[in-house]
Amino acid sequence: MNLDQRRATLAPSERVSEPGESRPAIEARDFAVWYGKRQVLGGINLEFAARAVTAIIGPSGSGKSTFLRCINRMNDLVLDCRVSGELIADGKSVYATGIDLVKHRQQVGMVFQRPNPFPKSVYDNVAYGPALNALVPRRELPEVVENCLRKAALWDEVKDRLDQPATGLSGGQQQRLCIARALANAPSILLMDEPCSALDPIATARIEELIIELKSEYTIVIVTHNMQQAGRVADQTAFFDGGTLVEFGDTDQIFTTPVHERTEAYITGRFG
Repeated sequence: MNLDQRRATLAPSERVSEPGESRPAIEARDFAVWYGKRQVLGGINLEFAARAVTAIIGPSGSGKSTFLRCINRMNDLVLDCRVSGELIADGKSVYATGIDLVKHRQQVGMVFQRPNPFPKSVYDNVAYGPALNALVPRRELPEVVENCLRKAALWDEVKDRLDQPATGLSGGQQQRLCIARALANAPSILLMDEPCSALDPIATARIEELIIELKSEYTIVIVTHNMQQAGRVADQTAFFDGGTLVEFGDTDQIFTTPVHERTEAYITGRFG
């Protein structure tokens, strides 16, 4: 059973929207976040299109990563973090009472700033999620592993070393392995927090190519400080500053004819 076949077994309420459907993949409605008494995000209203790449840009401390991590509830681990408003992913309220966080994080995968492979073999890194969560029969795990490594453009490089430690891979290979590991849970949404900041230009180019290829199947949200990267990979771009959403639109429009002076100042390097 491949990943598309597994998706077909999901209940209608669990399926991601098909291309052309109007429902956004992610919606924020007056969404705000506090760390203790300090408000770090305020009044975010935003819709992310399905099967597209959306970049979130902005200076350090603008709330980009905070917002991204709220989408899959990673900020639950931050002491005194609280939220208000509504955040919806794939038609479901992210902060609804009784939400199954394990299932939610399967649907909303996360790739972090630095590659973080498990101290296991290449094969076990990818097989870990579907095996632990019993997503497929064990006999189908090799097919899932190969499929995900192919989707991450890594199969040809590691097919003869699947039983070797993942930590022996290069940094770029490790990051693609982490992408394959996230895909193995059959998510509908893939979040990436500065996924290329620790990589060299060649590895960065491969990750960017991969992002563009994956958007035909997944909704991708990427936080990046790299303006050129946002321009290369993103269909739409959101500019955050001071914990607020300043501007959101098609990437070409944001980078060529921004509406807000603050957006233009950031993009042209006058601050940030």
